[in-house]
Amino acid sequence: MSTVSEQDKQDFRREVAAWLRANKPADPGFLLPQSFMEVGNEQQLEFLREWQHKVWNAGYLGMAWPRQYGGQGLDPVFQSIADQEMRRAAVPICFNVIGLGWAGPLINDIGTEEEKARYLKGILTGEDIWCQGFSEPDHGSDLGNAQTRALRDGDDYVINGTKIWTTMGNFAKYMILLARTNPAAERKYDGLSFFLAPMQVPGIDPRPIRKLTGEYGFTETFFTDARIPASCLMGAEGQGWKIAMKTLQYERGAEAGAAGGLAFVRIVIDDMIAELADVERDGAPVLQDPAVRDQLVQLIMEEKAVVLGDRRAGIGPLTTDYPFSLPLSNKLRFTESTRRMRQLAINLQGADGGLYVGDAGARQGGFWQRAYLNSFSATIGGGTSQVQANIIAEHILGLPK
Repeated sequence: MSTVSEQDKQDFRREVAAWLRANKPADPGFLLPQSFMEVGNEQQLEFLREWQHKVWNAGYLGMAWPRQYGGQGLDPVFQSIADQEMRRAAVPICFNVIGLGWAGPLINDIGTEEEKARYLKGILTGEDIWCQGFSEPDHGSDLGNAQTRALRDGDDYVINGTKIWTTMGNFAKYMILLARTNPAAERKYDGLSFFLAPMQVPGIDPRPIRKLTGEYGFTETFFTDARIPASCLMGAEGQGWKIAMKTLQYERGAEAGAAGGLAFVRIVIDDMIAELADVERDGAPVLQDPAVRDQLVQLIMEEKAVVLGDRRAGIGPLTTDYPFSLPLSNKLRFTESTRRMRQLAINLQGADGGLYVGDAGARQGGFWQRAYLNSFSATIGGGTSQVQANIIAEHILGLPK
């Protein structure tokens, strides 16, 4: 429970809002990513790196992280307020999300002092980009069956294998890597280890993947006799599964500790209603159609439920029936309702819904079409919606596998 006074919170909120009004960057004249999963070229990267550094330098990123590692050492409530004001001001994203939201909190929580000193500040400043090496082409969501090998050879590990959907892998300096160090382990989970691995070494080849949107942001990453220092091992050999599961708790929003900033352009139902207010069907506003209004109300309730659920999750007496149920289900609820809302925004455009970015006459330059196609990456990353449903069933409701 925060001990910060309401007056201090209000004063800080005004301070952040004023800074954002004075420092929000102008339109750069090129397409910006809607989330960290769409950073596809150097022009976008440098713009976003400069912005993240500016936010950090102002003191509004990593506010709860230790001061000696680039943070402010303050109560987490200040970061929450800063994030809320960034959403309200609709500023660009802080792009280094895998570092800010997953690798950084993990290192802060269980890392050694040497690892904290080596990695944390570079995550905040945007100098050191992080990516994730979990999924593999042949194993889908079966993370426990990862086959990328990491075999000890003196002071190094030699890595061979392939990882897929490596967000910003072609720009990254480091990877959180799950690899198999003991292929003969009786339990497949016991043969896995976790590495804070450098990316810019011989034998690591990230190849960009073109998405449905025509953009890039993911890579397939090939390891061919790539040598990384043995000091990159986090924890001990065989502890990789346990550490990976903790990392996924951060990714799915079930653990606190993220540095803050915006990971994606927040699009809410009010945005869609405002944009489509002038669209007509059969001579009348489409938003007045009873069937459409029913769909809108359902989406409004889902959106509100996610917001209120996040608040409720932090109030212990309100979560005693199913502890951790709200954080563990948040990822599924949020990504699926977001996808449905964006799909409805396209459907209600009628024939114009078939237009895309660059097409003459596309509403908002094809914003909603691009947003809809981009929404699928969030329903896959961090565990597919099907995997998330199984997690809820098994770990919250206690249903059998």
